[in-house]
Amino acid sequence: MSKKLLLFFVIIAILLIPADSFGQAAADGISFSKGERILVLAPHPDDEVLGCGGIIQEAVKNKLPLKIVFLTYGDNNQWSFLFYRKYPVVMPKGAEAMGVVRHDEALAADKVLGVLPSQLVFLGYPDFKTLDIWLYHWGRRPPGKGMLMEVTRVPYSSAFRSGAAYKGEEIVKDLKTIIEEFKPTEIFLSHPSDNNPDHRAFYLFTQVAIWDLGYEGRAMIFPYLIHCKDWPSPSGYYPSREMAIPQFFQREIKWFGHSLSRQSVENKYAAIRAHRSQYDSGKRNLLSFVRSNEIFGDFPVVKLEPASAEYDLTQHVSGDDGSGPEELTAEEKAAFVGIEKRFVRRNKDRLIIRIELSRPLAKTVGISMHIFGYRKDKDFRDMPKLHIRLGMLWIRVVCQGVKLRKSDLQIRKGGKAITVSVSLNALGNPRRIFTSANTYLGNIPLDRVSWRIVELE
Repeated sequence: MSKKLLLFFVIIAILLIPADSFGQAAADGISFSKGERILVLAPHPDDEVLGCGGIIQEAVKNKLPLKIVFLTYGDNNQWSFLFYRKYPVVMPKGAEAMGVVRHDEALAADKVLGVLPSQLVFLGYPDFKTLDIWLYHWGRRPPGKGMLMEVTRVPYSSAFRSGAAYKGEEIVKDLKTIIEEFKPTEIFLSHPSDNNPDHRAFYLFTQVAIWDLGYEGRAMIFPYLIHCKDWPSPSGYYPSREMAIPQFFQREIKWFGHSLSRQSVENKYAAIRAHRSQYDSGKRNLLSFVRSNEIFGDFPVVKLEPASAEYDLTQHVSGDDGSGPEELTAEEKAAFVGIEKRFVRRNKDRLIIRIELSRPLAKTVGISMHIFGYRKDKDFRDMPKLHIRLGMLWIRVVCQGVKLRKSDLQIRKGGKAITVSVSLNALGNPRRIFTSANTYLGNIPLDRVSWRIVELE
């Protein structure tokens, strides 16, 4: 065989390899044994099927105790409601009615997977606003407000605790009650890097609930990813293909996989179709999750000693809605500022975070950072929650729960680098820290790095 002919066959063979097979495969499989108790936490009705449809069926098959908890009723998806109702849903009553529709769709979809209505719990917090609650609505701060329904309390009579205020401590209270009563051994929940804010929020609230209960080590945590740019790839219905790990999440996250039988794949497909209000408008995207496996993975916890070296926290995610610079206009591209690197270290009684940008901040572009402290012996609602916003010529700092002194916070800007040094005392002398960062242009998210958890030795 000539070299040219051999090269031709090699190229053809490469082209025939499925696009998603170039990603890393999940190394360790998930299996269940007698005595295990499975808790699935879903931000919206349909997330439980997309991320955990196979896991749910495995739990049912093995007759294991199973509970599925929904953070919201999914009542703020105007685009899908337009397809479903054939007219815009913009009034509060219409949004609440669609929340009931999505509630009923979840009952029907999970019935396909073998789940009883008594195994489903709906918390009823505001769709697309729970990250705002995480960021801004604790303690003495007023409750958050829903987007379409414009209420400040859970409005659904079928909810776990109807009338609960849209406050961070209320969500944590519900999760603590459920975890303490159900006593899960595995918790499947949304990922801290997900592009949807409700997905990130559910992960963060759950961590607080687990720590408050001292539940670390008593349950394994398996985050699943739903909203992520160019993932799953390829987009569309490919039930015989494996779901591969996104390229940019391969460096730090340890991934676990769960294989689905052919019947489980077919059941998952049918359950997704039962979420009809979402299926009508997003068929191709939803069916991308009908694959021969499901994958789960979380970031490692960063542990900092009193005098630590810099730890690289960089795990790049573009845009809260999955958009990157290629979706921006020419004018917006010219102002784009990305986060290239993020480092953290501890110097005795101070936490130091250094961020490297792709270019210096512009007049219209800023960077936002959140640093929240946690310790078990103090209610998290009362712990300091630091929010720093920086522009080219200005700095704004808000700290819930404490009045900052000048020596508590030092910020240094130099070209493309920003260094923030904050006193641990100003953060409530925490044992753990939540931190995140993003750049923005007006109300447009430009670049974002994942929420990460830091433990202080």
